[in-house]
Amino acid sequence: MNKNVFLLSVCQALLTTGNVLLVSVVALIGQSLTVNPSLATFPVATQFLGLMAATIPASLIMKRIGRKNGFYLGNCVGILGSIVCIFALTADLFYLFSLGTFLLGIGIGFGTLYRFAAVEVCADEQKSNAISFVMAGGVLAAIVGPQLAIYSQTYFGEFEFVGAFIGLLALYTIALLMLFFTELPCEQEQNTYAPQRPLKEIASQPVFIVAVIVAMVSYVVMNLLMTATPLAMVRCGFTFPQAAQVIQWHVLGMFAPSFFTGGLINRFGIYPIMHLGALFMLACIGINLTGVSEWHFWTALLCLGIGWNFMFISATQLFTTVYKPAEKAKSQASNEFIVFGMVAVTALSSGWLEMTLGWQAMNWIVLPLVLWSIGVIFYIGQQRKVVNN
Repeated sequence: MNKNVFLLSVCQALLTTGNVLLVSVVALIGQSLTVNPSLATFPVATQFLGLMAATIPASLIMKRIGRKNGFYLGNCVGILGSIVCIFALTADLFYLFSLGTFLLGIGIGFGTLYRFAAVEVCADEQKSNAISFVMAGGVLAAIVGPQLAIYSQTYFGEFEFVGAFIGLLALYTIALLMLFFTELPCEQEQNTYAPQRPLKEIASQPVFIVAVIVAMVSYVVMNLLMTATPLAMVRCGFTFPQAAQVIQWHVLGMFAPSFFTGGLINRFGIYPIMHLGALFMLACIGINLTGVSEWHFWTALLCLGIGWNFMFISATQLFTTVYKPAEKAKSQASNEFIVFGMVAVTALSSGWLEMTLGWQAMNWIVLPLVLWSIGVIFYIGQQRKVVNN
């Protein structure tokens, strides 16, 4: 991998470290700031609403001002969101804290495009490896994120979790410095003015449909179960450090396989690796339905992370084949909007579902989604085989 892919992987690692930190603490902070338990994940939902709101503008802004300036902008919004969250925690203001997580979501929305930027700075034969390498930066996040959440919990005494957002502020600042040394290509003029197909025509392609569905299902199932896990564990009598450790194993599952996912895709193909990811998600659901011990939580969340890795990286690789260079911005924007729009809905509902229906019922709810994705992968994969033959 070249220098730019390496630096993008560092930026992705810093972004993901912040995301893991947020996953570990935001739902619990929401629970402590509101008297309504069903609103515990409202700040998580506003974070993903911010992410969803940023997806379309982020791609279009980057088309106009370039990837690098767009990433600069996203990190600056993330810094602002961290500052708002710090003030909200010191003042014990629930809705201001939710505004801060909304701004953080916008920053994350820009950062989701790191993986596409990696594709643009390497040769065609290195695309799957580049995506995997950038996503592998999450291994650092798996180690640092939960530990930062644990050690910062009471660092400032009565202002619980303020230290976490000071750490988040530092992560976004370091990412700004890394971007300074990254060389990203400007939008080529011929691509800007080249003929483009209507978005409806692009989105009607079977490959577009399967890539979006697989990415959406992988993220929705992962986010729904991951967001509710700290709440479910605390309800089952586990401590915050135990919940944070489970999240750590989950994030390791999400990103550690990235070191070889690209190689697996090159060897066995995109569709088989999608199927393998879906099987890991089924394993997660099965484990969760058999018990609520600490072993059940961390084993299931580990399988959930691995399943997400295989499905999401494969879907990203497949999606890069559905559009021409001139169609990049609107195609990527539509993909991110659909995927993270659904993620925002699940983030808002996860706290309510966990409180009203219970942890195991949530697993029964996501089971049809995984089965649906398996059916879509199989059907369109078989159709492509027929066309190719």
